[in-house]
Amino acid sequence: MNDSTEHPLHDALHAHVQESGGDAGAQLAGLADGALRIARRRQRLVRAGVGVVAAVAVATTWAAVADGATPRAHVVQPGEGTEKAALLSLLPVTSSNEKACAPGSGGYTVPASATHPAFCVRVDRAAGMTGVRVASAKAEKSDVVGTWQVDVRLDSTDRDRFAALTGTLASAPAPRNEFAIVIDGKLWGNPYVRTSLTGGRLEIAGPYLGDLNSATAHDLAQRLDPGR
Repeated sequence: MNDSTEHPLHDALHAHVQESGGDAGAQLAGLADGALRIARRRQRLVRAGVGVVAAVAVATTWAAVADGATPRAHVVQPGEGTEKAALLSLLPVTSSNEKACAPGSGGYTVPASATHPAFCVRVDRAAGMTGVRVASAKAEKSDVVGTWQVDVRLDSTDRDRFAALTGTLASAPAPRNEFAIVIDGKLWGNPYVRTSLTGGRLEIAGPYLGDLNSATAHDLAQRLDPGR
């Protein structure tokens, strides 16, 4: 599959970014589009019995890791609220291929599982936002699809930068209309956008529906906003 065709990372229902104060109808339409593409994708892969709402939430989430890094679980310990907040990077996606990243390529490999193949996501770090300290982060369960996610709010300065970034991406063909959400060197999602997002809000739900559960969503929110 080449970079110009649809792919699961682009099609994932939970990859839809909701802008604060945005039109609810448009958001639901985007979610419906994503669900349709997931169904078509899984049909082609002959994933019998796998549906949008049939995705099983894993006990502990994975995060795609940049080549050469070692994935590790993060466990919140008592008193950890005094730690430094993890920084967020929002990076334009340049390509997404249905295979693991080559060693040393600098891409982010999404590991294969029983329900999807491995993927390699490459980004343009120079054109993105790096070292972002969020204004707030809160774990919550989606009212639309019932999966866990982390609601992130940006401060006024980063909100303007984010609006400019997403405005540029919105007119690009897939997968260049996506941005990678990277925290501690790990890929936590790559939502696509259709218009500039001016509300300074994004949702992190992982590259695939059901990647986060209550524990992992609260853990990630705590890492991004330890003062909560």
